[in-house]
Amino acid sequence: MTAIADPEKPIIARDDPPPSFDEVYAAHYTDLAVQLYAYFGDRQEAQDVAQEAFCRALARWNSIAGYDDPLAWIRRVAWNLAVSRWRRARTALNFLRRQRPAEPHTDGPGPERVALLKALGTLPAAQRRAIVLHYLADLPVAQIAERERVAEGTVRSWLSRGRTALAAELGGSL
Repeated sequence: MTAIADPEKPIIARDDPPPSFDEVYAAHYTDLAVQLYAYFGDRQEAQDVAQEAFCRALARWNSIAGYDDPLAWIRRVAWNLAVSRWRRARTALNFLRRQRPAEPHTDGPGPERVALLKALGTLPAAQRRAIVLHYLADLPVAQIAERERVAEGTVRSWLSRGRTALAAELGGSL
């Protein structure tokens, strides 16, 4: 016979042996996870909370097994964990809502930039790379030639042809 450990309840003698942790876990884990899923709306979070409740029960199983309803203790722990997680998430969300955006709003590209990018897209790849590397990356002709493994005269030719094509595409405004 086993005595109930709850001091608020009268001591009741039981003739049947207490259930094993494995039996309680196998019989009730899924049901508890489903109940918590209905609360959270997130299956992974519900499974995590149910698992944590059962882990805490395992650590105290010698005393919990003697309760009239060990599952009630596990369920209470799970719901307490669920409410605590919900409160932490709500507090974090409220904090984030009060924060200023990390980056100030910047306007998108202007019409000149859009036109330039469109015009660059019409150039052959070699001319486009030469124009970008020379005018936007500020690389000298010698470095571009070394990078592209061509003669410096070829790079100058690409730049000249690219500028001519861009000027025609942009209406001579280059």
